Amino acid sequence: MNRQGRGLQAYAIFYLLFLYAPIILLPMFALNSGTIIAFPLQGVTTDWFRQMWGDATLRRALTNSLTVAVASSILATCFGIFAARASTRFAFPGKGGMMGFIMLPMVLPEIIVAMSLLVVLLGMGVQLSLMTVIAGHTLICMPYAIAVLTTAFSSLDRSLEEAAYDLGESKWGAFRLVTLPLVMPGIISALLISFTISLDEFILAFFLAGNEPTLPTYIFSQLRFPRAIPVIMALGTVLVILSIVLLSIGEYFRRRGNARIGGKPTGGLM
Repeated sequence: MNRQGRGLQAYAIFYLLFLYAPIILLPMFALNSGTIIAFPLQGVTTDWFRQMWGDATLRRALTNSLTVAVASSILATCFGIFAARASTRFAFPGKGGMMGFIMLPMVLPEIIVAMSLLVVLLGMGVQLSLMTVIAGHTLICMPYAIAVLTTAFSSLDRSLEEAAYDLGESKWGAFRLVTLPLVMPGIISALLISFTISLDEFILAFFLAGNEPTLPTYIFSQLRFPRAIPVIMALGTVLVILSIVLLSIGEYFRRRGNARIGGKPTGGLM
């Protein structure tokens, strides 16, 4: 390996260490018996995890976050199915502009989206609650669901639907009996990815939740108290593990869906 290759290898290793070092350190400090987040570690304990599960406010925030994540992921995936189906099967005036407008929240700064939604909702006289958070999270999650589902629908062999029509099925029957089962891995992948994005999202929840705490806003509020930091580390460890598991399951179903409908495997969602 020449000098340039060794330099690129060293840069890649340094970059990966810089990127993943906080994730590696998180469980270490969560298991540390000391209350100060610093080296050297004082001992090993699981008390912070027990305190985490015994916190009533934390349980309420977790329940709210799970409610929002489940609702917004289902809504985002349902809307994503409609948009992906329309964009891959039909040609209509302004399709490119409409799809670009739908995908816009993926590239806009979330704080701009959150402030805009807050102004609109308050102007309409809507009271801030979990319902407003669900609406905001659906808006943010939908472009990611569409990105996954568009790949699933565009890779589907149209001759399968045409064969169903030739056998006497209606359009709805062909979609329900042929198309939907074939793209189901993509639908499951979109659900899991939307669920993960919603569960981790902070800015929209901070602006739109009102008096209802969600998990990210609860974590933010506890950062002011030094003695609560180890509990937050324990909670962060659980969230990281959950996010990795859900994203891995979603990627598995995405790849399985590509293989099932005859599409070429790809390296990622985007």
